[in-house]
Amino acid sequence: MNKKKVIAILTVVAVVATLFVGCATKKVEETKVAPKTTEVAKTTTAIGLSTDEGGLNDKSFNQSADEGVKKAKAEDSFTYSAIESKKKEDYTANLESLIENGSGLTFAIGFQMSDAMTEVAKNHPDKHFAIIDSVVDLPNVTSIVFKEQEGSFLMGVIAGKMTKTNKIGFIGGKDFDLINRFEAGFAAGVKAVNPEAAKGLLSTNGKTPGTTVKYADSFGDTAKGYELAKSLYQGGCDVVYHAAGGVGIGLFKAADELKKAGKPVWAIGVDMDQALTVPEYKDVILSSMIKRVDTATYNESKAEVKKAFKGGTVINLGLKEEGVGIAETSSKNVPADVLAIVKTYQAKVIAGEIVVPADRKGAMTFK
Repeated sequence: MNKKKVIAILTVVAVVATLFVGCATKKVEETKVAPKTTEVAKTTTAIGLSTDEGGLNDKSFNQSADEGVKKAKAEDSFTYSAIESKKKEDYTANLESLIENGSGLTFAIGFQMSDAMTEVAKNHPDKHFAIIDSVVDLPNVTSIVFKEQEGSFLMGVIAGKMTKTNKIGFIGGKDFDLINRFEAGFAAGVKAVNPEAAKGLLSTNGKTPGTTVKYADSFGDTAKGYELAKSLYQGGCDVVYHAAGGVGIGLFKAADELKKAGKPVWAIGVDMDQALTVPEYKDVILSSMIKRVDTATYNESKAEVKKAFKGGTVINLGLKEEGVGIAETSSKNVPADVLAIVKTYQAKVIAGEIVVPADRKGAMTFK
């Protein structure tokens, strides 16, 4: 075999060897890439949320729920969709729409969505659901409720100590058991420190509201909130607490106008620290009763991502569980000595020494 043939043969062998090495390298690279599919799977979780009245930007209840999911999303990068309900007829359709869009966990925000959640959860037993402020007894639903009366009791202590006229008001969204818990707890808190100022808040028969308690029959009508607040302030109230979602913006507007006109009045917010969410009214907001809806939606979102969702359970959050509480900005408008009293009462509630009433009859007999 001459030298040229040997060189040619060696060249062919080298080329073939190179091709085999290339193929082997490609297979190794594919093996290294394959585990990434597991990482992608983590992002396939889809979560949906349907608001109650008031919408996502109500500066209160719905906004808090939305922020909790968004916080979890920032950490776990799942898909998130939110729909606003304008009226009761939207509830079922909105929940179904979220399911159609692939939602694996769907939140219903508000007790008014209980019937819709029950219907939709039954229709989709393979999906997960969570409802705020109501109990739906189904194996694929987590129900999250709060002891609103306990946080409201602390607001009542503040109001009872801060009033100068000994007349205090309350504005509720809709006259249902849930909002009655805010009303009753608030009345009991006022009664604990200033029985005279509590008289208008207390029912005379355990059924109908007291004379300084007003209901807007809405959670989004700011004009109605303004109207009711003006009526209470003009009637002599100098502190008014609301549990009415977007309606409360009307309360703050009325208080702000009156204060600028020289009338020393105060408002108390709810659900979020409203001195922060509605900063233009921070000078008339004494405090806010914090209701950690954001913590609830955050925790359930994280559980869904970790495949740790537990349906058929009821989570009940009060002062002890840090599900309700007092706004951090309270020290701006509430004196230190009053906050010290609030802290004392808070400790008594947590210890079980004080059981805060959750309805009008209980507030009437509370001592």
